[in-house]
Order: sequence, then C-alpha cells, then structure tokens
Amino acid sequence: MKIHSFTVQPNLPDNIKFLEELASDMWFTWNWPAILLFMQIDPKLWTDSRRNPKWMLGCVPQKRLEELSRDEAFVQQVNKVKEAYYNYKNNPHTWYKEHKREQGDMLTAYFSMEYGIGEGLPIYSGGLGMLAGDHIKSASDLGMPIIGVGLFYKKGYVQQLLNREGWQNEEYPDNDWAHMAVEHVCDKDGKEIIVEVPLGANESVKACVWRVNVGRTDLYLLDTNLQENTPAQRLITEKLYGGDRENRIRQEIVLGIGGVKALNAMGMHPTVYHINEGHSAFLLIQRMIDIMRERNMDFAQAREIVWASSVFTTHTPVIAGNEHFDPVLVRKYMQYYAEQMGIGWEEFLALGKEKADSATFCMTVLALRLTAYANGVAKLHGVVSREMWRNLWPSLPVDEVPIDSITNGIHSSSWVSHEINDLYRKYLYNGNQLDEVDPSETALWDKVKDIPDEELWAVHGQRKTKLINMARSRLKAQLKRQGFDVMTVNKTSRVLKPDVLTIGFARRFATYKRATLLFKDLDRLDKIVNHPLRPVQFVFAGKAHPADTAGKEFIKTIYNLTQNDPRFKNKIIFIEDYNMNIARYMVQGVDVWLNNPIRPMEASGTSGMKAAVNGALMLSILDGWWDEVGPCDFGWSIGGAEKYASDAERDAVEAESLYNLLEQEIAPTYYAKNDKGFSSGWLALMKKSIHQIAPVFNTNRMVKEYYEKFYVGANNFGQLLSQDNHAAQVAAWRKKIADNWFRVSVTDITTAFDKAILMGDKVHFRARVFLGALSPEDIQVELYLGTRGALGGIQKEDAVDMHVAGNDGDAYIYEVEISPFNSGRQDYALRILPACDKVPNVLTPFFIRWEE
Repeated sequence: MKIHSFTVQPNLPDNIKFLEELASDMWFTWNWPAILLFMQIDPKLWTDSRRNPKWMLGCVPQKRLEELSRDEAFVQQVNKVKEAYYNYKNNPHTWYKEHKREQGDMLTAYFSMEYGIGEGLPIYSGGLGMLAGDHIKSASDLGMPIIGVGLFYKKGYVQQLLNREGWQNEEYPDNDWAHMAVEHVCDKDGKEIIVEVPLGANESVKACVWRVNVGRTDLYLLDTNLQENTPAQRLITEKLYGGDRENRIRQEIVLGIGGVKALNAMGMHPTVYHINEGHSAFLLIQRMIDIMRERNMDFAQAREIVWASSVFTTHTPVIAGNEHFDPVLVRKYMQYYAEQMGIGWEEFLALGKEKADSATFCMTVLALRLTAYANGVAKLHGVVSREMWRNLWPSLPVDEVPIDSITNGIHSSSWVSHEINDLYRKYLYNGNQLDEVDPSETALWDKVKDIPDEELWAVHGQRKTKLINMARSRLKAQLKRQGFDVMTVNKTSRVLKPDVLTIGFARRFATYKRATLLFKDLDRLDKIVNHPLRPVQFVFAGKAHPADTAGKEFIKTIYNLTQNDPRFKNKIIFIEDYNMNIARYMVQGVDVWLNNPIRPMEASGTSGMKAAVNGALMLSILDGWWDEVGPCDFGWSIGGAEKYASDAERDAVEAESLYNLLEQEIAPTYYAKNDKGFSSGWLALMKKSIHQIAPVFNTNRMVKEYYEKFYVGANNFGQLLSQDNHAAQVAAWRKKIADNWFRVSVTDITTAFDKAILMGDKVHFRARVFLGALSPEDIQVELYLGTRGALGGIQKEDAVDMHVAGNDGDAYIYEVEISPFNSGRQDYALRILPACDKVPNVLTPFFIRWEE
C-alpha cells in the first residue's frame, strides 16, 4: 500500500497571525506573557499538547480563531507580546555586543547529545540536556554568537509508567515533528540539505538537518530517519541513548562527524567548537580531515588548529560513567578516518586510550587529548576530574592538570514562577521581565530584602497549592490507568496539605543519588512525618534508566511505602513520568529541596538552583554546586567532607544527620509562625538564599565565564594558527620538542644556605640546564616553590620563571632572585616545560622534566 501525505496548517486571521511565528520560536518557553496567550486560547488543549503551541494551533477550531480575532483584549495582548518579541530579537545593545573582545567574528558551535529547551521538544533525558538547553537560551539572552548541534530523535526519551507494584515500565511514543517547532534546513534553491556520513569504509548514512529557533540563536538537529537509508540506519536517531553499543557509536559518529559536515553544508564556519560531554568528540576528527584537505596541511599541523580552538566540558565524576568503546568496534568505524588523516591505526587508537595498556577507547580521553580548554562543572568536580584523568599528564602535580572548572547554572527565566517573577519585577527589576535584565548582575538582587514578608509568603503559598493540585491530578490519572477502584482514585484529593512543610526530591534515579536514604529508619521517619505539631510531607519524582534495575528497585521501594504503609500514605508521594513540566511545579512549590548523593559523585546538579530562585531552601550533601555554598546560614548541609570506613557507615551517619536537621532545625524554624501565619525566621532565610544563590548560579554568569575563560582564547588562537604558516611552525616546534626531550635535564647549583634567611632577604637560585638541540626560546625553566607533602611531592604555592644568565660549556645557567613569602621551612624543585607563545596551553600534548 502506497501512502501519501499532506499538511494542513491553521488559517489564523491577520490580526493574530503572529501566533504562528511565536509558536515556531522556543523563545515563548521562557516568557510568561507568551505562554499566557496560548493558555487563553484553550487551556485544556494547551495541557494536552504538552505545552506545544504549534500542535495546539493545528487543533483549534477555525471558529475559535475567528472569535479570538474579534476579542480586543486578546488582540491587544498579542500585539504587546509581538512588540516584546521583536524588541528582543532586534536589540542592538546585548551584553555580547557591548563586551565583545575577541579578534574577528567569533562563532561557537555547541555540540550536545540532548537539549532540554521545552516540553514540546522532547529531545532530553536529564541534567545534561537541561544544562545544554539553558546554555543555548542564555546565549540568546546575551546575544552570544553560539549555535547548537544535536540529534533529531524520532521517539525522544522514555516515558515512565509505573505498574501497581511500583515497577517502572517504559514507552517511546513517536514525536509528531510535523506539529513541533522545527523546520527543514534548505539550500538557496529550496532543496533540503542532506549530508552523507561515512560509517567506516564500506557504509555511509544520509542525514537531513532540522532547525529550531531559540530566540536569537538556532539549534540544528541531524536526522537519519530517511527513506533512502536502510532500516538499521534509520534507527540511529530513533531514540536518545538508544540501542546497543554499535548503535551508540553510530549515533556519536552522526552527531560529531555529521554535525561538522552539516555546518559546512550550511555555509557556517565556527571559530570555536564546544563539546558538551564526550559523545560528540568525533567532531575533532572530521575537523582535522577538513583542514588537512582544504589547507594542504598534514595531521600534525591540522591538529594544532583543532586543538587550540576546541573546548570540552566533562560532566561525569566516575571513570565508568564516561563513554567507552571496544577498540574492535572503534576500528570498524574509525579506521577509515585514520587513513584519511594519514596516521596508523595504533596512533589513532592512542588518542582515546588513557594508558598504553588500556582495554577501551574512551571518548573523554579523545576529547581531553585534542582540546586545549577543558573543564568540570563545579569547583569540586574540577578537583575530582583532575584526579581522575591525571594519567594523561604523568609526573605533573595533580593540581596542575589542565582541567579547569566552570560551575553550572540555570536559565533563570525558564525556571522561576511567573508569580514570584512578578514580585521581582515589582521590587527588583523596575517593572521589567527577567529576560530583560541580567540575573548575573549581583546588585539586582540586593533589593530582595525589600519584598514584604506577607507578599513573598502569599506567592509561595500559591505555588505550593499549584504543586499539590498537580500532584493530585497526576496521581488520579495514574491510579485510573492502573485500574484502581473509584473510591481509591477519589482518595487522591487527600494527598498532601498546603499548610505542611513540603520537601521535594526529583532527579534521575541513579543509585548514587540515594533516593532511599530518607527511608533508612522508618520509625524515625514516622515521627518526623507525623509529628503532632510539626508534620513534614515529601514529594518524589524521577526516572531510572531503562537498563538500571537497581534504580528501578529504588523507585519500587518508595512507591510501595507511599501506597502500602499507612504511616506515610498521602504524606509521601511519588509522581510518575518526571519531565520539565513536573520539575517546574516542584521547584516552584516546595519549601525545601532535598539532595543527598554520595559525595563527590554529583558533578554539579542544578535542580536546587531552580528551587532556590523560587525561594525554596536547600538541604543537601556538600557535593556539586552546593559544596561552593554550604555550610551556610541560609540552608542546611547534610554531614561534611568526611571520609568513611564503609558505605554502610556513611549512609548511617548521613541519614542520622538528615533526620536531626529535619527534627531540630528545619521543622522548628518553619513552624515558628507569628500571628500572620508565617515564620519570620523562615522568610529571612528565603530572602538570604535568593540573594546569595540567584546572581551566581545562573547560565548568564556561566556562559559569560565560558566566553572569558575559553571562547575568546579558542577563537584567537584558532585564527592565529590558521594564518601565516603558524600551524606549521607550531607543529615543527612540537616535533622538535618531542625529538629532543630525552636530552633535556636540569640540575640545581644554588649555593648552600650557610646562614638563616630572614623575611625580606633576597635568595639567589641557580640551575644548570642541558637542552641538546633545543634553544632557550623553546623552553621555560621554573623554580617550583611550596611545601613537601606526605607523599614526597610539593604542594605548589608558586612557580617562578628563571632566566638565562650565561653558559657553562654545553649547558645554560638559569637564575632567579626572590624574597621568601613565608617563614618556616621552604621547599622547592626545578623543572623544565616547553614554551611557545602561539599555543594556549603547553601542557597538552605533555612534556615536562623535573630535576632528578
């Protein structure tokens, strides 16, 4: 049977036709007046559409559209939103335009496997996608020239369905792309752009490109679900993180290599490439191949350009959580590319192996070896990452491993409730919307103290009521689907109470996040939940990975307690099918946000930031971003940074800490209510939390930091190495270093200290340095100062450049004179590093020589 298709579009009257344009730009997702327009058209359709206005408009009867066109108030609101939209799109005074400082015209291509832009675009699964979506939105707000690149999933990520026993089942409903805010990318002749991506030497797959408008920027998505592809090839982009290991590597080839090809086909030439987690690291390979072909360079020269202009963000604090592939599988698909680069297979394989004898090819290692700029996503995660990957820089002190940290944030406008945002407009923004101000401006939040307690508490109460109503509605639908009787279904109206301290826990149900820690001692929890004067209620939500049986067991445990234990029924609930909309209700409605992962396995975490901007208080392990905040006097930290003898000891101690905080500090403070019905102490904590957290933990600050720390340098060095034979010069310098490094040595010839050195005295240090065929211009000699550690190394306090003072035969004499900066014993060592002003980081690829 041959099936033909055609599309019917809604016929909007001219005076409200702007709604079509608005529905096609994800800008609406962080603008309440725009959202309100769609809700006014048909509230039920808006909910049924999963907040997808393009789908909704296609379902609105023509009669209703005509009726709205005659509604003067509605038309006036449409025009008001239209004016705000065009003012936003055409604003000539963006942060970027007023702070631009890189050379030439920067364009950053941001690659990620998933993006959480809005519920109506389900191409996300969890925190990585939320972060990527918020990154793109803040780039839009700041006017930063960033484009996103990802994959276009036929089914998106899993929908969670719990059975009557609480076991998670999964469904993958097809996405209706004809009614989503996406459009095919076409060439100047109107023909769809399709790129061909080799999957090894004997197979290639075709991918078309879709564009998603996200305010001032764009997101491009590759799709292999084309009739000209084989059934197996069409499955590559069927599901996010879908299929076996072979399909996963095929996905990552399409994302990385296909993404670069798609940008080339669209005539885009980014000056910076940002790899968000290792999934897209193969893009570095295609970039080198393109540069070699277009500029007649060899691998070493192309590598210098790619390395200098690439940024890598790692999100995973455990080795096993990073993407690893069997070398046999990698060879099947990537030997073709190694041959194009003119390098042998073993040399290619070494790019992704942590050590020579490593059993797997790791995408994170590939990214770290081929990018000059790398970071973890919180300060603690930066420390963890430097320790994790120190083998790539052997003999370098771990604190100098070149993995920086830029702490994640949230796109504040996407997560703040419109009710509390109205308060912010009134008291902080001088009537502006949050997207019209910069939430990273600290002074903006100084006025939080001016919000009257009564108003802040009233707004918070409204959001808690909405959370409770949402929970009851979803539980009712869930119980109906599960086949419970009418009486049981109707009892959902008793779930939760608006005047009870409410604590939220929502995230991916990975076991390290310890969703069940709260249930360590059920008798103790009973006393907390059912306290006669200070009761506490809990709202849980989250999905386990389809293959994570242990995570599913956690969900089942919690669900059964909520359903079958009379002590907790209606007071602790689990909401199924966690998504962006449920997340928004929860962070906007709870009193306290609970986070209790195993330290330091939470790389960053952002849900608590979303809760904080809405006035919720944090109750968290000192991990991820909270490690940079707590302990503090406006939230609570569970335990500290202690190390434990066993997992059981850790869980017991931290569960005890959690119970004590709830009983002795949190509940008493919340319930210390005055004659106005609220706790002044609690409101003071809310205001201080907002004041301290909101201006720092947002993606405006984060994207600015990426720009200042990474993008400017990557852009400038990439352009430098692309001009005047600089890449060839650097490659030749690099080879010279590699060929002669075995001859390099340094010896301390400082005169023995025969008397006490007083503070303020000058100390003269001297070194004899052999360089072989190298010259002093090729290297730098450093006096490495610090204190000898327990393991024999030096805890660095400073590294001072020494200068050439003369020759001693074949050796150079280096000297430096300094005044000690501390009293007591001082330790030092001497070392030699390469030196070149044309590279952003001399530690990759790595050479170092210490005095022996």
